[in-house]
Amino acid sequence: MFRKKDSGTSRQLLDGVELTTLVHGDKTLMGRFKLAEGAVIPAHSHPHEQTGIMISGRLRFNAGGEVLDVEAGDSWCLPGGVEHSVTALADSVVIEVFSPVREDYLP
Repeated sequence: MFRKKDSGTSRQLLDGVELTTLVHGDKTLMGRFKLAEGAVIPAHSHPHEQTGIMISGRLRFNAGGEVLDVEAGDSWCLPGGVEHSVTALADSVVIEVFSPVREDYLP
């Protein structure tokens, strides 16, 4: 499956958090998250492995009890089942891949 850069399906997930589902297959889903400065994704967990790269901005991750500030170029991989939360320290853009596919993020 191929998608042109402006053809994804966008939606507001939370206040200040927008998800664009870019592409998905049978086993993975890729999304672009835009977070406004001050936006918070509350602590949660899910069974999906979550791999991401910071495109722009700055985020504070709290994952598995570890706190880490990430900026453009930083990347991560969170195993499924790990509780995590995110606070946007600046307007930010992130690309993340989930495996298996997050059905709640399908277009």
